[in-house]
Amino acid sequence: MLGPVILAASRSDKMRRLISAAPVTKPVVDRFIPGETVDQVVPIIKDLTGKGLEVTMDVVGEDITTPEQSYAARDAYLELIGRLKELGLGTKAEMSVKLSMFGQALEGGHELALANVRPVVEAAAAIGTTVTLDAEDHTTLDSMFAIHEELRKDFPQTGCVIQAYLFRTEADARRLAESGSRVRLVKGAYKEPAEVAYQQKSETDKAYVRILKILMEGEGYPMIGSHDPRLISIAQELARTAGRKLDEYEFQMLYGIRSDEHVRLAAEGHRMRVYTAYGTDWYGYFMRRLAEKPANLLFFARSILTKG
Repeated sequence: MLGPVILAASRSDKMRRLISAAPVTKPVVDRFIPGETVDQVVPIIKDLTGKGLEVTMDVVGEDITTPEQSYAARDAYLELIGRLKELGLGTKAEMSVKLSMFGQALEGGHELALANVRPVVEAAAAIGTTVTLDAEDHTTLDSMFAIHEELRKDFPQTGCVIQAYLFRTEADARRLAESGSRVRLVKGAYKEPAEVAYQQKSETDKAYVRILKILMEGEGYPMIGSHDPRLISIAQELARTAGRKLDEYEFQMLYGIRSDEHVRLAAEGHRMRVYTAYGTDWYGYFMRRLAEKPANLLFFARSILTKG
């Protein structure tokens, strides 16, 4: 299985240097990460929303080592919010954040991450939009869910992400569905041990459907994070069975993957949100995209063979 190998490489400084130095890397990375600065991604936001799509913006970068870096991450999101305010898109443009980028893994990291993310959530609410807390590896989740619960006291629209391959997620989904949360369900893109996560794709897919059914039948707002045509079709059927209207759930897909499907779903009246990352610290994000789907790795390998 290539996925675990690629995920291990995502934590390797040697592989980071090798891949970053490859001459073909940048054009391939650009497929998934369309810019390094706010100025570069504003035209992307305008283009996507002009096509009837919605976006969730992610400033990439998670392996921070100092509080000062966490403050810089906070400020990067506040800068983004300032530009989104000028665009006046409301909930058509929200944000996704990784709490590791806000200092979660540092000493006193839970309190630091909460202190850093709160002003971002406040600023987002002030311009009529919101923030979703991304899920990371399983050791961080109790802290993430606690921060999510705390933020929802003042900003109930704050969302979170759950990962189908983790054994704990069905219980998390029931709790979140009962509380009326906004929940993005993804398969999962971190290397997790067999003690806590399914290791086979077929088992993860089955869990995804079980969890999605819980969310669709609950009180919250499901966000279906998948590019899998079969799961998208199942999601539509589960929504119909649960009596949900088209604006009572949404699909989410990554920028640069199945772009035609983004437009097709939006044309059918679905809310379709494109997860769009930008920034200079792209390596970890890029490697997880390769690990998630073999076709992405083949795309990268083919580019190296033909252009290297």
